[in-house]
Amino acid sequence: MEIMTNRGFQFAIDRGGTFTDVFAICPNGKVRVMKLLSVDPQNYDDAPREAIRRILQEETGNALDKDGKVNATLIESIRMGTTVATNALLERKGAKMALVINKGFKDLLLIGNQARPNIFQLNIKRPEVLYKEVVEVDCRVIPALEERCQIDRSKQNWKEVHGATGQKMLVIKDIDEEAVKKDLAALREKGIDSIAVVLAHSYNYRDHEVRIGKIASNLGFSQISLSHSVTSMVRLVPRGYTASADAYLTPHIREYLRGFSEGFTDNLKNSNVLFMQSDGGLTPMNLFNGSRAILSGPAGGVVGYALTSYQRDTNLPVIGFDMGGTSTDVSRYAGTLEHVHEATTAGVTIQAPQLDINTVAAGGGSMLFFRSGLFAAGPESAGAHPGPACYRKNGPLTVTDANLLLGRLLPEYFPKIFGTNEDESLDKEATTKAFTNMTHDINNFLRQDGGKEMNMEEVAMGFLNVANEAMCRPIRALTTARGYDARSHALSCFGGAGGQHACAVAKQLGITTVLVHKYAGSFENNLF
Repeated sequence: MEIMTNRGFQFAIDRGGTFTDVFAICPNGKVRVMKLLSVDPQNYDDAPREAIRRILQEETGNALDKDGKVNATLIESIRMGTTVATNALLERKGAKMALVINKGFKDLLLIGNQARPNIFQLNIKRPEVLYKEVVEVDCRVIPALEERCQIDRSKQNWKEVHGATGQKMLVIKDIDEEAVKKDLAALREKGIDSIAVVLAHSYNYRDHEVRIGKIASNLGFSQISLSHSVTSMVRLVPRGYTASADAYLTPHIREYLRGFSEGFTDNLKNSNVLFMQSDGGLTPMNLFNGSRAILSGPAGGVVGYALTSYQRDTNLPVIGFDMGGTSTDVSRYAGTLEHVHEATTAGVTIQAPQLDINTVAAGGGSMLFFRSGLFAAGPESAGAHPGPACYRKNGPLTVTDANLLLGRLLPEYFPKIFGTNEDESLDKEATTKAFTNMTHDINNFLRQDGGKEMNMEEVAMGFLNVANEAMCRPIRALTTARGYDARSHALSCFGGAGGQHACAVAKQLGITTVLVHKYAGSFENNLF
């Protein structure tokens, strides 16, 4: 592959939960691909920046400036998809934030829409809300529905205004700015620096949210997410969830971007840095926010396989099978990108354009358990640190270890990025020892239960079968559940672990065509 350019280096980066993949085009047309552990605190602070530094050093010998920062003058562009927001939401590691909402609606987002997806589950756990505090603002606006409203407004002395759509609105109760200022100041004293302002009908009448936002800005809040700016849509509950997610995640993203850019000359001000959004589009680094970043990483893969796997002459629809270290993301492409405008992730409903991607917590790093006579793969993940048992950091057994034991991973062809000095290959001995112990425990259980004993290979294969079935479910949800025949699709396999499971998954679904791109391991990076 040769792409000629006389300009600077161009980088496309996928920062996943386990690995960071970097795809680079050099000024002379040379293509470089590098894979690093996303978290390796003993060797570097930030994996994407470290990969860029290594490529620049190998190609130019001049990667660092006099201050020890990466030489950004060599870089023309950086395009990145990242799971920073996704992981922060899943692990509830976002910013400490507060919700500002109309008086009487304090518990609205806690109640939600009263949906009960697991109606027969005996031990139901409600998803945690993202905010730590709630401020109720005594203000109210309603639409002026002339033909339905039976109230004599002349006696109520309500102010008539017009919303963004031109619709007449009634201000029943205006804002007491001094009371709002007092309440928000109390939040600042508690150490809260981020707020989500969510008022009824603000998608149409925005004045009250804007005024609260100005008060908060004067008080020094660093993140102010006004719901009408985040998503100007009807329905208070999903709009509130979306604004809360934005206030919860955006500070976390900005902190990551600050740390990333500070390692470069001039903080990358003169380089074209774009981030992938959940809808499959790219946005400048300074406009990248929490509510549009949930599917940043997986969206890059969808765009990549849509451009390379779908053939208009055959019109064969394609299922994207993106298996990474923490999760597997599946999607469908039949000539156009399929979007949804409301999706629930980690118990939070986001009302924003997103690519239609289904995710299951089964990946190469999914931990293996034997519980009550059953094999389980995930949802817990070993991540990049400590990672699987074979990563030389005393990690747990994972799907990757099962593949290594069965000979589906060849250490001599795998990057030597493990160990204290990042120069060792996968440790098959550690994997074998861990599987020996697990097989012993399983056979002890089977002997007590009168079952047939298993060897290590059978145990490993059993775990892989469980993981494969877990990954087939979201594919069936995208195809069979929507009236499409999964057998009439091609399976486009990519991601770091996709090739190890694609054929088994295709066989279970009855798919006969599997497409594996040349750069499948770093497919999300093909965004040039």
